[in-house]
Amino acid sequence: MQTPASSLAPSAESSEPEHPHVDIIKVSARSRSTAVAGAIAGVVREHNRAEVQAIGAGAVNQAVKAIAISRGYLAEDGIDVVFVPFFTETMIDGQERTALRFVVEPR
Repeated sequence: MQTPASSLAPSAESSEPEHPHVDIIKVSARSRSTAVAGAIAGVVREHNRAEVQAIGAGAVNQAVKAIAISRGYLAEDGIDVVFVPFFTETMIDGQERTALRFVVEPR
């Protein structure tokens, strides 16, 4: 199997970066950013990466705040993370919606 030139480069068939499957942390506008941050930190500790998905301005706001908070949680363990955002299409109630997804992984 050939390795892509960049781990962040999208595949030819998809607009999503190629990464092994990790459960997606879905964030809504009503999500508590500290609770989401704890989930992100736990997934990064266990799987060395996390994916966070949000649809809508309020959800994206909560997701970005949660990622910032999770950096502090992970820094206590000596893990410095960065995130890479990308758009993805998802089906919700039979309708295709555009979501913003963030890949969170160590620097």
